[in-house]
Amino acid sequence: MSDQVIELKEVGTGIIQIKMQDKASKNTFSPELAGGLLNAFETIKTQAQYKVVILTGYESYFASGGTKEILLDIYDGKAKFTEVDLYSLALNCPIPVISAMQGHGIGGGFVMGMFADFVILSRESIYTTNFMKYGFTPGMGSTFILPEKLGISLAQEMMLAAKTYRGEELQKRGIPFPVLPRDEVMEYALELAETIAEKPRVSLITLKDHLVAHQRERLPKVIDQETMMHEKTFHQPEVRDRIKNLFGK
Repeated sequence: MSDQVIELKEVGTGIIQIKMQDKASKNTFSPELAGGLLNAFETIKTQAQYKVVILTGYESYFASGGTKEILLDIYDGKAKFTEVDLYSLALNCPIPVISAMQGHGIGGGFVMGMFADFVILSRESIYTTNFMKYGFTPGMGSTFILPEKLGISLAQEMMLAAKTYRGEELQKRGIPFPVLPRDEVMEYALELAETIAEKPRVSLITLKDHLVAHQRERLPKVIDQETMMHEKTFHQPEVRDRIKNLFGK
């Protein structure tokens, strides 16, 4: 898969890396990137030699969320964010997943990273849940996983205000994840992965199943609630105008 927008590569004994590198779309959830992610995680499920996954991006981008075309299709009622389940890939992966977010995590891209078992951010990168910037309520399970991982106060601020934060700023706000210079993120992720990979695979799977059971149980209900909120908020004319005028800014 190295010649595709997703590179699947073994980077150590028991360690598999998924690198998102759709440079044409800056790692927005293009059909190519989304399909590649689904295929990569499905492949990993069938490979018993792996014990841990590192999910990362390229250069200054981790993942940038929905494309302009996808957002407009949702506005027009032609699509729903639930049609391609990217948000639960890390959560439902049987083995632990490390999100090495060396680059910008925007909207659904940031949320997807939060569903990993371990999260590493970079000081220089931008992180935002900017759904409300476009006038529609958050999706991708963000209303569940952000309070779970960041705490209710910061999560509410990120979603309601749709502010943009540098990793360094989030570090000062006390987020419970390592925040490192960009060029140190992958080194840290590899060291962590090596430590995890020392353990028996069956023990890792068993413990992960236990630790995330409540998330796996609760997430479907939250997704239904977010979908209902989209029915109320996504189809306002103002939302279409915002998508057209603000996308990419």
